[in-house]
Amino acid sequence: MSQWTKAELKAQSIYQIFPRNFTQAGTLDAAAEELGRVKAMGFDIVYLTPVHPIGQLARKGALGSPYAIRDYRAVDPALGGEEALVRFIKAAHGLGLKLIIDVVYNHTAPDAVLVRERPEWFIKGPDGKPGRKVDEWSDVVDLDFSAPGLREYLIETLEKWLRLGVDGFRCDVASLVPADFWVEARRRAEAIKPTIWLAESVHKEFVSHMRSRGHYAACDAELYAAFDLLYDYDGREYFDRAIRGQARVGDYLHFLTLQDSMLPAGALKARNLENHDQERAAALIPHVDRLRSWTAFEMLLPGTFFAYMGQEWALAKRPSLFEKDVIDRSLADRGFEAFFVAAQPKLKAIRGRTRSFKAEEIGVGLVRVDIADRDGRRYLGLFNLDGRRGRLNARELGLAGLSGAELLSGARVAIGETLELSGEPLVMELA
Repeated sequence: MSQWTKAELKAQSIYQIFPRNFTQAGTLDAAAEELGRVKAMGFDIVYLTPVHPIGQLARKGALGSPYAIRDYRAVDPALGGEEALVRFIKAAHGLGLKLIIDVVYNHTAPDAVLVRERPEWFIKGPDGKPGRKVDEWSDVVDLDFSAPGLREYLIETLEKWLRLGVDGFRCDVASLVPADFWVEARRRAEAIKPTIWLAESVHKEFVSHMRSRGHYAACDAELYAAFDLLYDYDGREYFDRAIRGQARVGDYLHFLTLQDSMLPAGALKARNLENHDQERAAALIPHVDRLRSWTAFEMLLPGTFFAYMGQEWALAKRPSLFEKDVIDRSLADRGFEAFFVAAQPKLKAIRGRTRSFKAEEIGVGLVRVDIADRDGRRYLGLFNLDGRRGRLNARELGLAGLSGAELLSGARVAIGETLELSGEPLVMELA
């Protein structure tokens, strides 16, 4: 974690909003009307996907990706313009919420203001025109951080948004932007106000791929010099296989232990089941009780819990990045929502006080979590992540005789000689 990271991030959580598809109106003013509900779910930080105008040239879909930015220093009129962003900031701050906005400094749209005004700030393709390092990203061109003047322009842009009132940044494909740039940007930002920095670090396989092609790519440990939080992508393949039932949950748990030993002491991860680039958890886990177990487990993992809009309703459809594709609230699972709203603040509170955390697979897909907090309280979590059913010998598993208050239901629980394997998560403060 960076020298500026605040310890309280462990006890906080992030809610991501893609304004175009969050409401029918698709504006920042319409999204602001939802902030009271976001606060009531126990979130502390709101993260907006890019709010800037989108390029026309090489646009994907009818409306284009918000990550193909035309002007870093403007707010898209379709979202309401800069005045609407100011109103959104005031609404968030009035509720005690912090706001971070997306920063996309690896690339711009091919018809961006900077392409026209400063073409020397871009890498060159075979034709001598601005090019890109990743062919599949056909709607963008990449910046060249060795170009004089570029870094200062980008940092001054960040300073503009901080002075407008935003509280920090989520930085897109941060691994492909030089780590020393991020350190200097963070230093300059902190001179204005305390800030929150979330890096979309990339899969470790992508780091290797980019380096093999002669391109710069920072590993997670390098990014922690500037950032408070990094994406959990370094072990995403273990998570993906476990959640799809293609590998043992224990493989994912093993990586979490390895991850902790490889990163700087105290380093925080953004723990999320889904985001705008990943499939909805509800699409991958059709059984809602197993979805509750996975959700509660991720809420409890050391780090900062991070949810995508509509996740609280167990929505299975991920909105398109390129079209008007509003989340369908008529499909909301209200029972899951009630669970989510009850669990999130309770598990966040435990996570924020955790002194020691241990997770192990004690049956096929049954994960035991043991937590001790700073005040000496002990917690037991049981999560049926595989979704199997049956009756287990609790004594053989070392669970017989444990009792306490179950936090999600409020019931008193005493584990006897056998344990009925249900899909529901169990988190209890031990007596």
